[in-house]
Amino acid sequence: MTQQGAALQCYNNELVKCIEDLCMQKKELNKQIQQAEEEKNKLQHEIQVLREQLQCVCENLAQKVASRNELDKILAETEAAYMKILDSSRTLLNVLKKEVGSLKHTPELKTNVT
Repeated sequence: MTQQGAALQCYNNELVKCIEDLCMQKKELNKQIQQAEEEKNKLQHEIQVLREQLQCVCENLAQKVASRNELDKILAETEAAYMKILDSSRTLLNVLKKEVGSLKHTPELKTNVT
């Protein structure tokens, strides 16, 4: 019986050691899980912050694009008006040159000039 008792005690010691090892593994695994959850929460917070920043940048970009489009429209209208002014100035200059040229050929102007 002593031999059976000794064997039983040996089995019991091994069983207790295995249980202690499993408890240590569980404790370590719990620690790793806690760290992973903290990292996950940190990353989720950073993602939320980045999403908010991205939304602000997108809104700002949309406003700038709208402003640029408005400036393009104003520039096009201004350039068109300027081209009309240039055309009118050229026409006025041509008419003025003709008038001056025709005045030089009139006799009254020639006598007053000398």
